[in-house]
Amino acid sequence: MKSMTNVDINIICQELNELLAGARVDKSFQPTKDTVVMRFHKAGTGRMDLVIQAGKRIHISQYPLANPQSPPSFPMLLRKRVKGANVVSIQQHNFDRVVEIKMKKDITYTLIVELFAKGNIILLNEENEILLPLKRKQWSDRDISSKKEYVFPIEHGINPMTITEDEFKEIIKSSDDEIVRILAKNGLGSLYAEEIMLNCEINKKTLSSELTKEDILEIYGALKKVFEGLEKKEFTPMIVNNRKEIEELKKQNPDKQYKVKEDVVAIRLHQYENFEEESFDSFNEACDEFYSSKVKHEITDIQEAVWNKKVGKFSKRLEKQEETLRGFEKTIEDSQKKGELLFTNYVQVENILNVIKDAREKDYGWKEIGKTLKDAKKSGMAEAQIFESMDPLGNITLNIDGISIALDSKKSIPDNAEVYYEKAKKAKRKIKGAKIAIENTKAQLKDMEEKKEKAMANIMVPQKRVKKNLKWYEKLRWFVSSDGTLVVCGRDAGSNEAVVKKYLEQNDVYLHADIHGAPSVVAKISSDKLNNNLLKELGIFAASFSSAWSRNYGTQDVYWVEPEQVSKTPVSGEFVPKGAFIIRGKRNYIRGAKLEIAIGIVDYDGEKRIMAGPVDALKAYTEKYVTIKPGYTKKEKIAKEILSRINEDNIIELDDVVRVLPSGKCDFV
Repeated sequence: MKSMTNVDINIICQELNELLAGARVDKSFQPTKDTVVMRFHKAGTGRMDLVIQAGKRIHISQYPLANPQSPPSFPMLLRKRVKGANVVSIQQHNFDRVVEIKMKKDITYTLIVELFAKGNIILLNEENEILLPLKRKQWSDRDISSKKEYVFPIEHGINPMTITEDEFKEIIKSSDDEIVRILAKNGLGSLYAEEIMLNCEINKKTLSSELTKEDILEIYGALKKVFEGLEKKEFTPMIVNNRKEIEELKKQNPDKQYKVKEDVVAIRLHQYENFEEESFDSFNEACDEFYSSKVKHEITDIQEAVWNKKVGKFSKRLEKQEETLRGFEKTIEDSQKKGELLFTNYVQVENILNVIKDAREKDYGWKEIGKTLKDAKKSGMAEAQIFESMDPLGNITLNIDGISIALDSKKSIPDNAEVYYEKAKKAKRKIKGAKIAIENTKAQLKDMEEKKEKAMANIMVPQKRVKKNLKWYEKLRWFVSSDGTLVVCGRDAGSNEAVVKKYLEQNDVYLHADIHGAPSVVAKISSDKLNNNLLKELGIFAASFSSAWSRNYGTQDVYWVEPEQVSKTPVSGEFVPKGAFIIRGKRNYIRGAKLEIAIGIVDYDGEKRIMAGPVDALKAYTEKYVTIKPGYTKKEKIAKEILSRINEDNIIELDDVVRVLPSGKCDFV
C-alpha cells in the first residue's frame, strides 16, 4: 500500500481542517497495530470517522473498521484525555509528512501523526510533552517516549508553494546527484520529481554539476507549473489506473507479465494522461475509496493465510498418514512375496545354505565364504547365480526373480520365511489403526475446511457506510406492539426531554421503570385502550432499556401515568435536571416486568427496518429474530452475531444493530 506524499498530506489537511474544525471528539479505537480510528461528531454533519494509519494515510472514511474486543492502551488514553474535546485545527507541519491535530478540552492537546517511514501517532500536552506514543522509538536526536519533549524531525526538502529561486538553486547545487533524484529526495517523491522533469526539456538524468543557471530556472518554472493548482487550491481528486492499457498489451503478448498501476492524486499529471480516471468531489473521498479497497484485500489475504495454515496442518497430517498406510501395504506385499519365493525356490536356496554350513564346519570365516560364493557365481556355477552378498555376521542377500531377499544363513528356510510372514502380519495389524487415524483426520480436515469457508464468507471486510435518512422514531428507541401501537423512549437526557416535550400528546400513555437511570417511554395509545397483553409488552420495553439491564436484573417494576401527570415544574427549592420529570398523582404499576428484548427486521411504515422490543411484538411482524437478556458478552461481539443471524438480505449494518441494543452487556436467551 502506497504512503501519502507530502502533496497528498497538504491537500488532505486543508480538507480535514475545513471538515473537522469545531467537531467534538467521540470515541477512539485501534483496529490494527498501526491504525487508529477517531470518531468525531459535528453539528449539522453527524458522525465522521478519521482513519490514521501510521506511515501510510490519514483521511475521513465511510468504511468502518471492526472495533477490537479488548482496546489497547493507546486508544484508551485518547478516550480518557480527548473524548469530548473540540478540534481547534488540523495542519501539515512545514510541508513535511507530519500532521498536527489540535484539540481543546481542559487543556489543548496535540495529536502528532507521522506518515514517513513506518510512522507513529503521538499525543502531546500543552507543554509539548509526550503523554503516550503509539510506538516507542529512539534515535540520536529524537526520543519518542512518554514524558519526553516531542522534537519534530529535521526540516528538509522543498515546499513548492513558498520556495524561492535562490533557495531552489542552493538545494540543487548542494548535491552532485542526478536532478530527478535530487527533487525526489527533497520531499517531492519520485512521482512529482518525474512530473516536474516531464514539464521541461532537460534530461532527468543530468547531474546537477552539469546544469546551467538557465536549466535550473527552467526546472524551477516547471515545479511552479506542476504545483500551480496547489497554490490556487484548485484540485481534481481522482483515482487513476491503466487496466485497459494492460489488457491490450496482454492481447499482444499473452505470455508476458504486466503490472497494473493504480494511484490516487489531486492534481492532474502528464504521467497519467492515458489512464482511466474516476473523479471525486473531495480528495478525502478519493483516498477513502483507494485505501479502503486495499485494506479489503489485505484483510482477506491475512485471514486466508491464517485459515490456510490451520487447514494445511490437517492436510500434511493426512498426507503423512496415507504415506504410512501405503508403506504398510507395500510391506505386506513384499514380505509375503519374499516368503513365497523362498519356498518356490527351496532347492536352490537350500543348496546355498548347505554350502555355507559345510564351510563353517571346516572353520572357514564369513568373509572367505562370501568371496568363494562370489567367485563361484563369476565362474558360472548355476547354484551360485542367486547369491548377491554376505555380511561379517553371516547374513546373506539372495536375488530371486529380481527381488533381493535377506536371510540369516544360520537359520533354516522355514525359519527365514517365517520372519517375512511375521513382518507381513505385524503390518496388517497396524493397517487397521492407520485407517482409523486417516478417517479421523479426514473428518477434522473437512470440518476445518467448512469453518474456513464459513469464516471467509463472513469475513468482516469494511463495507461503505451509507448515511440513512431515519424516521423520527428511529432516532429514539422504538417498537411497534403486537396490536400496532407505536412506542418510543429516549436514549439520553436530551432525547428524554424531546420524547416528553415533543412527542407526548394528550391521548398517549407515559411509562417509566421504577429505578434511577431509566428513559421516558411514550405509548401512542390512550389509557382506556390498554389491555393486559399491551401492558406486559410496555413493561418489558421500559424495564429492558433502563439501568436494570446493566445491573443484570431479571425483572423490574414499571409504572404508567396519564400525560397531565408529567411535569417539568419543580416545587419551590427543588431542581429538575435535564431529561428528568416530576410525576404527580397516582402511579399505576406493572410488577415484575421481564428484562428480555427480541431483535429482528420488520416491514413497517413502508420499509424494512431493524426493531428491538418484546418477543411478542417481534413475533407479530417477523419469523426471523433473536432474543437477548442481560449477560456478560460485550455489545460489539453480540451485535456481530445478531447481524449474521438476521441480516439475510443485507439490509442493515453492524452500527444499526449496536444502536438498538440496551445499554450494557448481553447474552442470547
